Amino acid sequence: MVYTMIFYFSGTGNSAWVARQLARLTDDAAYDITGLNELPKMDHVKLIGFVFPIYAWGVPEIMAKFATKLPKLPAFTFGICTCGEDAGLAMKQFSKLYPLHSSYSLQMPNNYVIGSDTDAADVIRQKLTAARKELAQIAQEIQRQEQVYRVHQGTLAGLKSHLVNFGFNKFARSAKPFFAGETCNGCGWCVKNCPASAISLRDGKPTWAAQCYQCMRCINQCPQQAIQYGKSTAGRRRYAIRAYLPQEEQ
Repeated sequence: MVYTMIFYFSGTGNSAWVARQLARLTDDAAYDITGLNELPKMDHVKLIGFVFPIYAWGVPEIMAKFATKLPKLPAFTFGICTCGEDAGLAMKQFSKLYPLHSSYSLQMPNNYVIGSDTDAADVIRQKLTAARKELAQIAQEIQRQEQVYRVHQGTLAGLKSHLVNFGFNKFARSAKPFFAGETCNGCGWCVKNCPASAISLRDGKPTWAAQCYQCMRCINQCPQQAIQYGKSTAGRRRYAIRAYLPQEEQ
């Protein structure tokens, strides 16, 4: 019988890894919300957790919508957001959708290749080592049902989580600049794995809808590294967490 359920959304794997690590540490179950056709039975659930990345100091649309549909139960609730640096007021905003007893932010390797180059390999390993240590502490606090708010909000948190995040969702989620270069072999991996279902194949090449979640999965994890976003991503590293994990964590 499962007493804790951890629901997660992940783009390039950071949040998926966090959710699964936490599930291992607490002997619980983690569920990818993009793979849930219906909610699991929650009759005996004592703890409910949410893990998701921060997008422009806000909650990803897909996780926000999921939270509003989830029944409110008399359980201990917690949320963990993964971010490159700071989370703004995202966790407080999420708690308005689904009230949380505890909230955490966890710094993870940068995957936003559109904005800047991804982290170097040594930096990625350092961040993962620190995250493992932090997760061990979080797991203990959750099991004790401690009410904790350990979120690095950063400077100008209100401005970022309201004005900047609004601009991101309104204007910066355009998928039109995505394109596949000459190394694309039409394998369809991006089509099958896009959580927004925003990619389709046309004449053997992927094409993108007007908007997507900007999760960076397609551009970072393309097997051929064929996908670009305008002119900004050419020559930049790609990031996939699996390349840095031991077998037992994959």
